[in-house]
Amino acid sequence: MKKLCAALVYTALALGANTAMADVQAAAGLRDGSMKKLVFHDSPQATSSAAFQLEDGDGEATLEEYRGKWVLLNFWATWCAPCRKEMPMLSALQNEFGGDDFEVLTLAAGRNSPEGIKKFFDEINVDNLPRHQDPKQAVASQMGIFGLPITVIIDPEGREVARLRGDAEWDSDSAKAIIAELTGQAAPGG
Repeated sequence: MKKLCAALVYTALALGANTAMADVQAAAGLRDGSMKKLVFHDSPQATSSAAFQLEDGDGEATLEEYRGKWVLLNFWATWCAPCRKEMPMLSALQNEFGGDDFEVLTLAAGRNSPEGIKKFFDEINVDNLPRHQDPKQAVASQMGIFGLPITVIIDPEGREVARLRGDAEWDSDSAKAIIAELTGQAAPGG
């Protein structure tokens, strides 16, 4: 009986994993325009267990605290011109999809003062994204982040399923269709 139960549990887990990867592969087929730079992994990758600083020095957190939802994690810096260009688009994506199933998480990597980050967000009129920091680049280092911006998509199990190097049009129809496919939310205009 124990072997039968174990086999049923294993089968259920395997089917669940295959369904999740099928959703990821379906999302990969929706890439167009700048989203063609979004590389979906053949199998989920580990993320980081390192702590990062919450905005305004309100303590620390880890990516583990975001389990249970899809996360679009954007590594950026105040001195990064492409970051300035794409941040309002990330804000628009958060406005449209943010909630219990999805969140845009922004993480300033390296030397970025809290005041500089606040000024950056004020100048580009973004008020719905977190101003978290990775000052010693512990998270970035564990995840192999070299160069900015880099954006990764993390599944509800806390694993990286896709990565995009450079900036992208995160408010495009293609980006919205990808996020809608992954999260099971209604597609734009749908």
